[in-house]
Amino acid sequence: MAEVFCQHDLDKNDLKRFDPVVIFPGRYDLAATIDRLEPGVRVTIDAAYDVEDAKFLQALEGKIHSLVISTSSSLFLNLASSDISPLLDLAKSIGVRQLLLKENRGGSRLFDLATGEVEHLTATLGVTANSVGVGDAFTAVFGTLNASPRDAAWRGMQVATAYSQTTWPDDLQRDVERELRIPIDVVRSLGGVTLPWHTRPSLEIYLAAPDFSYANHREIDFAVKALEYHNFRVRRPVKENGEADPASPIETLSAFYFSDMQLLRDCAAVFAIPIDRDPGTLVEIGLAIEMGKPVITFDPRNENMNTMVVIGSTTYSADLDLCLNGTFEAVSKLDQAART
Repeated sequence: MAEVFCQHDLDKNDLKRFDPVVIFPGRYDLAATIDRLEPGVRVTIDAAYDVEDAKFLQALEGKIHSLVISTSSSLFLNLASSDISPLLDLAKSIGVRQLLLKENRGGSRLFDLATGEVEHLTATLGVTANSVGVGDAFTAVFGTLNASPRDAAWRGMQVATAYSQTTWPDDLQRDVERELRIPIDVVRSLGGVTLPWHTRPSLEIYLAAPDFSYANHREIDFAVKALEYHNFRVRRPVKENGEADPASPIETLSAFYFSDMQLLRDCAAVFAIPIDRDPGTLVEIGLAIEMGKPVITFDPRNENMNTMVVIGSTTYSADLDLCLNGTFEAVSKLDQAART
């Protein structure tokens, strides 16, 4: 049975009786705490927060069995945002056997540092009722379940998903018990979103929106920041190819048109924000649909509830969270198709 301790509890409890142990770093002496454990105990550390640099982990060489980290952590962003190799090298150098990288809506990757094998775990996206502690639930199951690391990671994913969908303890218990009755091979075959952090920039997203300097559309900036937070490369044609003056003669518009069209062809998907029913954005939506590209339409003001936009879009919503889910789902399918 798992137990949770605060600093006062740590000071008075015999920690040698616990195996395995999951540790969430905080404002306490982590090295001293680990020294009070039985030698050889299976220790999992979640470095999502309160671990700023490699020196913190290097001081624990030989004492960590598994390392869990997320793409939002400072350590990951400082060390491995553009290349996973430095993080894997660090983990190997301190004797870590498995590294679990939680990649938010893009699923997770489990690295076996002895064999080099990588297990891709899917994410099931939906409406989140409870976002606080989801990652902790994942880590707790992964670090304590009496199973292979691969199976423990999949079970952790199941529990974290159930945890995110309710705030009622009885419902959570029921849902977890139901999930854990599903054979692990069935769980692995159910599908879902898997889109590694480092793959996302190569699948560029075209921003179809009235992204003009003379307009104040905070919804556009908010959406772009959200996409970039998840490591998508957003191509903004107005910013990249220039902005025509509204009074420009028709004969001067060709360069803008052809540059924007080429950028649209080059991108994998389109994220559209047709504020004010902007005609250029609506045309770009139609062009992308005809090209067979997935179109995610974020309509924050509910101005475009027409058949062609709603049905033609892969995802259509006034809710940015649902549009982000739709982006992950669409781009994940493109990535999987490219790898098969």
